[in-house]
Amino acid sequence: MTGNQNDYDDIINLPHHVSATRPHMSQHDRAAQFSPFAALTGHDAAIRETARLTEEIHEPGEDYADQLDQKIQMLRHCSDESLRITVRYFEPDAKKAGGAYVTASGRLKKIDDQRRILVLEDQTEIPVNRIIALDGDVF
Repeated sequence: MTGNQNDYDDIINLPHHVSATRPHMSQHDRAAQFSPFAALTGHDAAIRETARLTEEIHEPGEDYADQLDQKIQMLRHCSDESLRITVRYFEPDAKKAGGAYVTASGRLKKIDDQRRILVLEDQTEIPVNRIIALDGDVF
């Protein structure tokens, strides 16, 4: 190619080609051909999930477990319907090892001994074996 302006003189004034078999493509559809695409669909989400941190559960010492049992016994004997408690407990992660420590506050609805859970008024169910802290006005 010589780079000369006269190289295209033979085609520069020809009419624009219109296909007889294909419909005219809109500018929007033409532009979409050149937009980026994710070759690895879901890869970004998988990387974020892998990078998401979880905590390990820390088992309380025997003395602390005894104190916690005493507090739960005190709750059993309280008849005050407006008894508010704050519970910190470990919530296992549904997708990977570990989990997170969660704090829930509210009125105690019941203690289910068979399932070994505390149930708050908002239906939050807290397994007794995952509780690490239990506070309230009664203590």
